[in-house]
Amino acid sequence: MIERALLKAHSVLYTTSPNPRVGCILTTPDGMLLGQGHTQRAGAPHAEIMALRDAAAQGHSVKGATAYVTLEPCSHHGRTGPCCDALIAAGIKRVVASIADPNPLVAGQGFERLRAAGIEVEVGTGAAESRELNIGFFSRMIRKTPWVRMKMAASLDGTTALANGQSQWITSAEARADGHAWRARACAVLTGIGTVLQDNPRLDVRLVSTPRQPHLVVVDSRLETPLDAHLFMAGRTLYIYAAVQNEAKKEALEAQGATVIYLPDANGKVDLAAMIQDLGRREINELHVEAGSKLNGSLIRAGLVDEFLLYLAPKLLGPGLGMASFGPLQALSDAVELQFQSTDRVGADLRIVARVAGRDRF
Repeated sequence: MIERALLKAHSVLYTTSPNPRVGCILTTPDGMLLGQGHTQRAGAPHAEIMALRDAAAQGHSVKGATAYVTLEPCSHHGRTGPCCDALIAAGIKRVVASIADPNPLVAGQGFERLRAAGIEVEVGTGAAESRELNIGFFSRMIRKTPWVRMKMAASLDGTTALANGQSQWITSAEARADGHAWRARACAVLTGIGTVLQDNPRLDVRLVSTPRQPHLVVVDSRLETPLDAHLFMAGRTLYIYAAVQNEAKKEALEAQGATVIYLPDANGKVDLAAMIQDLGRREINELHVEAGSKLNGSLIRAGLVDEFLLYLAPKLLGPGLGMASFGPLQALSDAVELQFQSTDRVGADLRIVARVAGRDRF
């Protein structure tokens, strides 16, 4: 039944942030399905409440039932009430949970309250799958920073644009749609002012269906973002991180709906590490980077990237712009070591997900 609960959790990949993606299945002791549910949008009921409501709507009693849930039931009052209290009040007698909630406000306290109420608690089945599904939430709760995923599209020889800047389109329509699906699961999409000025992108989700647009983050040291940029979109939060004070432009951008944050480093650029920490405080779980080679290189050089999402087209383009400008390295031992997570065909292209070695050990 945990597998079924994990499917429920995965079905809300695009909708629950900043909350984790959680599924819950209620059954009789002999396995008959009573109710099921998944976490709703932030501020709405969690998976356990939805499963209890589903059972009630079908006229099922859940006294003595087993709850299979992919994350520890919460024990605190946040945007909603404690789920462990709801399970206790409903008469649940057994809880099978995948993994403890990394939120310091929960962190085992939900399990303790369930056990104190005489409920049998088992933990561990599906732990790796649940954690992976919520890697950004675990990152934010434990490291206090988002999980940073950098997306790049290139030819097989690593060119992301021709020397004249032409880049649309190197990869296939199927790869672009897949990239939008990865955008959709993120809490925020990050780009740099160079991309904004050159391409005037929207960086929204258009090629897959989603009820929620991710926030947008722009690294713009000198506040050069045009007031008529396509980035401004009703209903979407836009954060612009700057380094050089320009109060008039700041006021104009904020009048357009942006939030401008000054975080300069010693060189008059945006302090990227401080920005990532600030985004963690703003409840960003997964940060999806779609930027040019310069900002990509700066993020890699600063050690801020956790994972790479790379689409390689079966073509050779020769000299042009590369994926990331950093280095040159002085020794092979200075390389950024990666671990392949998956390699899949998407349309005519190859999609590679590779993780910086050790970055998921938290």
